[in-house]
Amino acid sequence: MAGRILHLSDIHFGCENKDAVEAVLNLAQNEAFDLIAITGDITQFGRQDEFDAAAAFVRALPGPTLLTPGNHDVPYATPGRLFSPFARYKQAFGDPWLTRHDAPGFSARAFNSARGTQVRLNWSKGSVWPDQARVAGDELKAAPEGAFRIVLCHHPLMEVTGGPMTGNVRGGSMAVGILARRGVDAILTGHVHTAFAHALPPEDKRTIAIGAATLSRRERGQPAGFNIIEWDEGCITVMAQGWTGSHFETIRTWALDRKR
Repeated sequence: MAGRILHLSDIHFGCENKDAVEAVLNLAQNEAFDLIAITGDITQFGRQDEFDAAAAFVRALPGPTLLTPGNHDVPYATPGRLFSPFARYKQAFGDPWLTRHDAPGFSARAFNSARGTQVRLNWSKGSVWPDQARVAGDELKAAPEGAFRIVLCHHPLMEVTGGPMTGNVRGGSMAVGILARRGVDAILTGHVHTAFAHALPPEDKRTIAIGAATLSRRERGQPAGFNIIEWDEGCITVMAQGWTGSHFETIRTWALDRKR
């Protein structure tokens, strides 16, 4: 069974590329997608007005959406970061820790790799607890045979070769191993503001890491963009879209064997 996902990330409302965001919304409203996946950093500083704008954008998207928070989706420098880092996200979008979407032919789970505070200086980096990967992986393993199994989180669980920044995810390699052994086809992320797609090392090298660029003005060597992901029984195709200043065009395409 074939399917199609619109993969958005790092919109950073408060610092968004307004023209690019409007163009994505028009695309979503005029083309058919089985799922719209948003992999975190939907706001810039985690302010209420930014969440209000982000929520209005998500409400305008047609069809099913699945979101997960990023490190920017907590209050930037307030007591809320310490005591209720995901309160505004929860009010706007629901559970920040694990969300689900199941449909004929595919199943998706989104878990939170961002933290309000950590025992290290750079709180923007990622962290995954073993139970997060196990619960998501076990649920996806139980999907019908042949289903396309997808995980969403904000930070790339393993570092992107040549990427403009690191995710430095504590527990990332462990999580990849857990998910790969449970038959996950693809792990969708953001954070580095760069599109990529490659097979991850563990097991059969057929769990595919897919990253989307940013839709903000915070570009890191690649234009504002997003991914269109298509799959069938044998292949996962990722088409990275880049903003030209007036429209989007495909800037790179990957075709990768699907896990069997």
